[in-house]
Amino acid sequence: MQAWTTTTQQVKELAHRASDGIEVSLLWHETGEGLTVVCTDERTGDWFALDADPKDALDVFHHPFAYAAHRGVVYSVPAPVDACAQAMST
Repeated sequence: MQAWTTTTQQVKELAHRASDGIEVSLLWHETGEGLTVVCTDERTGDWFALDADPKDALDVFHHPFAYAAHRGVVYSVPAPVDACAQAMST
């Protein structure tokens, strides 16, 4: 488990998985009590982040592409150097 600190809030990685170049992280924002799922494609550099309700967070973590499609999230966006850090700053 990793912990990152930004200037506005502290974020902890609650879960992480990787397979075939796809990495998915479930992040908890301690100060705002929010949850975010970040998905990156290491092969293409694309990424997206999804806010997750606590009751659905594990489902979003396990099925991020389904949730992204349902919410109309564009996920063919080049990832910044650290997509997790980018997601924490929003």
